Amino acid sequence: MRGGSVRQSLGAIVLGFESVVMFFAALVVFGLKVLPAPLALGGGAVLCVLLLASTVLLRYRWGYALGWALQAVIAATCILVPMLAIVAVVFIGLYAFCMIKGGQIDRQKAAFAAAEGTEPTEDR
Repeated sequence: MRGGSVRQSLGAIVLGFESVVMFFAALVVFGLKVLPAPLALGGGAVLCVLLLASTVLLRYRWGYALGWALQAVIAATCILVPMLAIVAVVFIGLYAFCMIKGGQIDRQKAAFAAAEGTEPTEDR
């Protein structure tokens, strides 16, 4: 993600990894026959695509809100399979940490660049 912020990069990593985990969660929902097969697999596929799309949309301010909305959807999956609460708690915690810490790092980089009188550059 060239030119992106640390917050954007960390959020994209979490959402990308979360899409893989939710693919397997959809297979669990399908295997346990909690939902009909088309709904379990189709809903899981839609959720995975939305998670992957949100990694790109983090370049916009509303992309972060979409990420939080997807976290709420994942938390709602606990109704279907209660053990998915563990997955929801872990990923909500990771996403929150990345949003907080990434924002702090971005502010520190901006302050340092302002003190130096230069534009912030990405690390290579």
